[in-house]
Amino acid sequence: MPRISGVNIPDHKNIKTSLTYIYGIGFTLSEEILVKAKIKPDVIANKLKADELNKLKKIIESDYKIEGELRQKTRLDIKRLERINCWRGLRHKKRLPVRGQRTKSNSRTVRSNVRRAVGSGSRKAIASK
Repeated sequence: MPRISGVNIPDHKNIKTSLTYIYGIGFTLSEEILVKAKIKPDVIANKLKADELNKLKKIIESDYKIEGELRQKTRLDIKRLERINCWRGLRHKKRLPVRGQRTKSNSRTVRSNVRRAVGSGSRKAIASK
């Protein structure tokens, strides 16, 4: 199983799909990386030679932010928005949808309003004595 940037990529899939298992790399970026490395996208991941794998690792680690570095950047961006008290930052603080989605009928998971069995889930049942 090839290992790139601390992630085990699946060896039974083609390399274009396998690269998408790395956080921060999608299909488009995967194709772009393979063009730079001069590797065919339909090659199965475990059929890659060692020099091809090294070329992929070098390109990915030098040119792109992935995995921990990208997650850290995203976290810092959200912290900045919260710190300057902009609209998006306030929505993040309140754990509400940030990008303009409606909240009356949707966004249960964001608002932690998951409906259980019966009732709306927004009001607690009154305990009888």
